[in-house]
Amino acid sequence: MFRRSRIAIAAALVAVACGGDAIDRTDTAADSVSAPPAATRIVSLSPSLTELLFALGAGDRMVGRTRWCTEPAEAAAVPSIGDGLEPNLETIVGRDPDLVVFYASPSNAAAVARLHDMGIRTVSITLDRLEDVASAARTLGRVVGGLPTADTLAGEYLAALTATSAGGGAGGPSVLMLAWDAPPIVIGAGSYLSEMVELAGGRNIFADLPGPSATVSIEAIAARDPDVVLFVGEAEPTIIERPEWRAVPAIRNRRFAHVRGTQFSWPSLRSPAGVSEIAEALARVAP
Repeated sequence: MFRRSRIAIAAALVAVACGGDAIDRTDTAADSVSAPPAATRIVSLSPSLTELLFALGAGDRMVGRTRWCTEPAEAAAVPSIGDGLEPNLETIVGRDPDLVVFYASPSNAAAVARLHDMGIRTVSITLDRLEDVASAARTLGRVVGGLPTADTLAGEYLAALTATSAGGGAGGPSVLMLAWDAPPIVIGAGSYLSEMVELAGGRNIFADLPGPSATVSIEAIAARDPDVVLFVGEAEPTIIERPEWRAVPAIRNRRFAHVRGTQFSWPSLRSPAGVSEIAEALARVAP
């Protein structure tokens, strides 16, 4: 088994919350979050949202984050409260927040309800697709009192996505994104990673699968015969050592594209730069 890559981590998180609508009873969408009062003690339970809070200039108001919130580097100075899904409420409440920002997932419904009962404001934000970054920035802009900055960030981000788009089309290389190998778990159309590959000029061979990830057979992968296998953070995948994987020509012939960094771990303002990196990696390997 190869070491678990960042694609695997991201796929697991997305798969847990796939299809989850915003679950907070009052503060769930950009147009329903009132501006005052601006939050002054914020706990963020999502790496994407932590990164956006810092971009909005609210990082100095953060009093808690998850252990996965590693960007920007300044986030390391914020106390960790553990995991973001089904979080430890005692630890959160101990940080005395006036706002807790959740990734919108059914797994967090009980935590949101309990915080409401305690009089602690929450905002639950869906952030599964690349376009969600812009709306998430505007929602956070309202609750931290930085809507003008948020509007600017959102506009610049969407423009950057458009500028980096190569438009895969029929001529782009076919790409396998393998999140895990035993059993084989692949990235489907429901993941932002699939969007990034398409914008980079590639074609996800499992784009017909609507979910963010799915378990498939090695035979199914071999039948689709990808031009390139894309790995995140893998120097040399050990699946090359296993004879059953040699049925896939791209693996047998080591047609691997590698990208590294948290810009591939969750949707963020850095996603356009990540698209460019994927495009460069595919260009180096694609036949």
